[in-house]
Amino acid sequence: MLSSISLKPITNPKNPFFSSFLNQNPSLFSFHLPFPPSKTFLKPISATLIPRNPPPQQQQFYQTFRPPPSPLPSQFRSLDPQARLEILANRLGLWFEYAPLIPSLYQEGFSPPNIEESTGISGVEQNRLIVASQVRESLIQSKTDENVVSFFETGGAELLYEIRLLSAIQRAEAARYIVENRLDGKGAEDLARAMKDFPKRKTDKGWKRFEYKLPGDCLSFMYYRQSREHRNPSEQKTAALRQALEVAESESAKKEVLKELEDGEDKKEEKGDDLEYGVQVPVVRMKFGEVAEASTVVVFPVCKADVKDREILKAPLECRREGDFGVVEAEKGWKRWVVLPGWKPVVGLSNGGVVVAFEDARVLPWKANRWCKEEAILVVADRNKKEVESDDGFYLVTIDDGGLKVDRGSALKEMGVKESLGTVVLVVTPPKEETDD
Repeated sequence: MLSSISLKPITNPKNPFFSSFLNQNPSLFSFHLPFPPSKTFLKPISATLIPRNPPPQQQQFYQTFRPPPSPLPSQFRSLDPQARLEILANRLGLWFEYAPLIPSLYQEGFSPPNIEESTGISGVEQNRLIVASQVRESLIQSKTDENVVSFFETGGAELLYEIRLLSAIQRAEAARYIVENRLDGKGAEDLARAMKDFPKRKTDKGWKRFEYKLPGDCLSFMYYRQSREHRNPSEQKTAALRQALEVAESESAKKEVLKELEDGEDKKEEKGDDLEYGVQVPVVRMKFGEVAEASTVVVFPVCKADVKDREILKAPLECRREGDFGVVEAEKGWKRWVVLPGWKPVVGLSNGGVVVAFEDARVLPWKANRWCKEEAILVVADRNKKEVESDDGFYLVTIDDGGLKVDRGSALKEMGVKESLGTVVLVVTPPKEETDD
């Protein structure tokens, strides 16, 4: 029979974990230590709580909507679409003030034809006004001189539209040049094209003598480069060089143009060898549809200049027309043919004529670097005339690797060459939409 025993806690103020029950029954918590009892490894227990990392704040996915600033000037923001159309129809204000009305009407659902019908402003003019106003704003943002910007307030949309493709810095310089030289729309277009094209011409002759940061030099280089497309000497070349000298800004550019002008004047004083030579080997640029409209045509076999097996020796010599339909029959088969109009130098070459295709016209030995265009050409030669006679004539000859080249008669005579593969009678350049000649 169990008797009730009153248990009272016995506490020890120096040892908070002291208990009389545990002291009377030590076997309940006895265990063997793996190390001698003399050594103790008791460490104080810290009751300090390590705080947890604070929970990350929730990302705010939805922000307060703020409408974009209105592109309209403050005086037009309260107007309805009909009132905006009336302002455009009557041209109330300066052009850059009412130009922002056009994109605002686009946002309202109006199309360019709708605006044109209501205001009389064509779609092309709408685009010009919008772009020009943006260019003007970029000039203001780049802190362009106020006098320059104010110059375009009246009728300046056409001028600013032309410099739209330039960078902000280039626009400021171009605008300054337009104002100082009072350029019209065509002049602004040429200036912008020259400034945009200038960095691409690093390999051209004289490029380093012109300053890229000066709009006048960019324009001068364009005229300088165009002058090299004309014969030397010629009135067209001299006129282009004088125009280049007029607009050049830097001293180095002026010296380069003057040097080219002086070289052209010296050529005029020389003997007329080039004129005589020009008659001997004419250069003709074909026109689109010229073969179809020609009353007489000629057919020639074509050889490639870089082929190393001397295929010109294998090309058919004779091509004749037979029957009522003028069917052309060659003495043997050939892969490549070309049809040319019946020009006077080639109309009688049905027997012995051949065409050699060159990829670069600069292979021709013109005097004074007359020919410098990088374009493909066809050289028509007469294989019946192989003797090297004229010093200024052109002749087809072979090179060491078996390919073909054109050389001048004087150079061949110096090398002791008396016979060639044929005499050049015509040079044909490809058709272009816009030609100077």
